[in-house]
Amino acid sequence: MDRKRLILTACLVLLFLPPLAAQQHFDASDTRITWAGRTLVQDGDVSFDWSGVYAIVRFKGERLQLRASDTGTNYFNVWIDGQELDAEPDTTFSLSGGVSTVEVYRGPGGWHQAVIQKRTEGELGRTTFHRFTAEELEPARPLKDRLLEFIGDSYTCGYGTLSQSATEPFSAETEDCNLTYAAAIARYFDADYQLVAHSGMGVARNYGDKFPGWYMPDRYLQTFDEQKTPLWQPEGGPVPALSVIYLATNDVSGRKQPSRDAFVSNYLRLIRATKDRYGENHPVLCIVPQGRDVMFDYIKAAMLQCRMKNVSYMVLTGKVYDRQGDLGASYHPNYRGQLKKAYAILPYVSTITGWPMSGKVLQ
Repeated sequence: MDRKRLILTACLVLLFLPPLAAQQHFDASDTRITWAGRTLVQDGDVSFDWSGVYAIVRFKGERLQLRASDTGTNYFNVWIDGQELDAEPDTTFSLSGGVSTVEVYRGPGGWHQAVIQKRTEGELGRTTFHRFTAEELEPARPLKDRLLEFIGDSYTCGYGTLSQSATEPFSAETEDCNLTYAAAIARYFDADYQLVAHSGMGVARNYGDKFPGWYMPDRYLQTFDEQKTPLWQPEGGPVPALSVIYLATNDVSGRKQPSRDAFVSNYLRLIRATKDRYGENHPVLCIVPQGRDVMFDYIKAAMLQCRMKNVSYMVLTGKVYDRQGDLGASYHPNYRGQLKKAYAILPYVSTITGWPMSGKVLQ
């Protein structure tokens, strides 16, 4: 075919192709978008830094674009039209400083649903979603009535969950909160979840004595992990059926520990904060981490002094996972180790919430 005929054929093909649908911009704070976790809305933007915050967007079109910025470098999981918050995302992306545009979806048109989750923790930076671009939005599904809250440290953040070597150092690329015991338990019960977690945080002492006077009972009150103000003010929606507290490993790190009185006082202050937010009858499950006996002694002392309703505790021993194939970066549990923890905790969550165990496999 000569050049003139080729050009003419191409022009005719373009002439009879349907026109591309107009794209529209939608603020990240658009009420048709569902958000899970702690966020701050300002001038149409939505900012957040805690692990596991996710947005659910139901959109129409062949593409979904996101305009966002970050104060550091964070990684995100994306699911499109699949099992929501499944262990394996459809794709991932990262944001690193400044403002950038991410193509979240590109494919066949029609209506789709995207779930976009921050998989890394607040210490790595604060994220702001500015706007989405698509043909149209319609209301995404609301948060489920089944909602769980997990309060913890690096185990809950997902430190090293994607790593397969205990001697490997921490990296943002191998941290994924969606591969933790917390996310696995939420998936098992078909529940949404929110995380209040920071690596190295303790109840009355942090790892390496960092941030003296600023512990998880203090951070729990905050909108942002890395900023003391503003304080978090829930705005309606479902109340968690259970708050799970999995802390104390960092309190006794480096062969040091706070006094028993200081620990017990702060532990009870944290439980009290959940009650103040969700009501006196709100159930709380306290987990004693595997490790030295002092953590059991301290948490048991807190339970003996606790006069609040619906507070339970359980103990994880050192054999909950092994030190061969179950460890990732810096001797933290990888995904396999996290699943073993989830299996140990699962019956307690079932009994406390009344949600029956189905016998399906945790993932």
